[in-house]
Amino acid sequence: MTNSIGEIENAQALFVIGSNTTETHPVIGYRVKMAQKKGASLIVADPRRIELAEYADVFLQLRPGTNEALLNGMINVIIQEGLADEGFIRERTEGYEEMAAAVLKYTPEYVEGITGVAAEDLRQAARLYAGADSAAILYTMGITQHTKGTDSVLAVANLAMVSGNIGKPCSGVNPLRGQNNVQGACDMGALPVVFTGYQRVDNEDALSKFKKAWGVKLNSQPGLTVTEIFDSILQGKIKALYVMGENPALSDANLHHVMEALEKLDFLVVQDIFLTETAALADVVLPAAAFAEKQGTFTNTERRVQMVRQAVNPPGEAKPDWLILQELAYKLGIEWHYETPEDIFQEIALLTPSYAGISYQRLEEEGGLQWPCTDGEHPGTPYLHQGKFSRGKGLFTPVEYRPPAEEPDEEYPLVLTTGRNLFHYHTGTMTRRSNGINAFKPEEMVQISIDDAARLGINEGDMVEITSRRGHVKARAAVTEKVPPGIIFMTFHFHEAAANLLTNNEVDPVAKIPELKVCAVKVEKTEP
Repeated sequence: MTNSIGEIENAQALFVIGSNTTETHPVIGYRVKMAQKKGASLIVADPRRIELAEYADVFLQLRPGTNEALLNGMINVIIQEGLADEGFIRERTEGYEEMAAAVLKYTPEYVEGITGVAAEDLRQAARLYAGADSAAILYTMGITQHTKGTDSVLAVANLAMVSGNIGKPCSGVNPLRGQNNVQGACDMGALPVVFTGYQRVDNEDALSKFKKAWGVKLNSQPGLTVTEIFDSILQGKIKALYVMGENPALSDANLHHVMEALEKLDFLVVQDIFLTETAALADVVLPAAAFAEKQGTFTNTERRVQMVRQAVNPPGEAKPDWLILQELAYKLGIEWHYETPEDIFQEIALLTPSYAGISYQRLEEEGGLQWPCTDGEHPGTPYLHQGKFSRGKGLFTPVEYRPPAEEPDEEYPLVLTTGRNLFHYHTGTMTRRSNGINAFKPEEMVQISIDDAARLGINEGDMVEITSRRGHVKARAAVTEKVPPGIIFMTFHFHEAAANLLTNNEVDPVAKIPELKVCAVKVEKTEP
């Protein structure tokens, strides 16, 4: 997030796209409702009529996989109607002319043909967003989990810059992270191309710095993404895999592809707090401590580093992740001498410029700091890009609409899109072990429109079979107005009705993320 959660409430306009905020980020969803109550304009774009649609000044119910066309259409209106922030564009950006030429054809009428969103609704949304003194964009994986997810994020950046809505309070580009420490994991180098703080492994200065600090030879070649790892296993290039706190046997696209890869491995290690579907396949399971059983820090979606304090002892042989890794290092002949998590954090601050001013002492005294925090006197950074961008000038990037990798046809006439619900979390590793939560949401319910249900002879509660080119699952039907005709929706929380047996593992060529949000399916009523 370029900005802070607390700023949302005071924005003059909010544009929520590809995010079911009230269910997947309920605290932030509450902030959005408070902003709307205070008078903020609210624009919501989503294929489903989510809860925030009921609060919206404009609801843009677009077809799945058409986000970049919608965003280009809004930029087109802003430019054509003279709503662009010309001063901001002139002083703080580059590449504007190329981007403006690219969106010229994306008139509201042209975009309506792609997205299904009425041209006048698109105009109203663009005017509300660009007409506000402070407007924030909130998005999640509804725009990223596509074969052109990178393009959608670039289009979001174009929209923010063309209206001057970045580098100031209550504005910005704000991806909402799906888990409590996703941001922290990325900050710590849990990506295949960077060390901590996004210092690239193929940058000579960064490589030299870490080589000197650690006293070892380091590989300057970028590694593989998750999707590339599974492809490489099937190609015979990878023989062993170490999985920490992840459950790809339920969370990744095209599970048949994933399971084939996992079963081909010579050796699989899984480190987790429960015996997940992936851990059940492992040769070795390393029991990890849960969040309340260890000391450390989390970095949340607004870049805020906060202390996590141990409340109870780990059960049985479970240990904190860092200690498991250190003991494994000893077995491999590597001498690491960390006594506590604080020792590790001191090294992080030493090697990571954006964390340089953060310490356990400051976190205890101040209750959390937002990076970049560059020295011991720095107060932290509530919003990014004040005065200038980290690269100097903000770069506009021309983006063209491309259809999804797979579209409906005569054999598979419906589009499946996936997501989460309020009660369960990711693959249910934790939440499905809670009797209270299971009482509210005990099983998967596939959402289907009233029109499609009537056409297929399906009633509320009927068992249906959903089939794609990759697999089939059975689930109970929820006949609803939330989804329009032609679209069905499933979560991926339930192994009994694993939506990712159906989803498409075609990937974005840049980010390598699969197209989890669009695939062609058919639905048939079946016996219980």
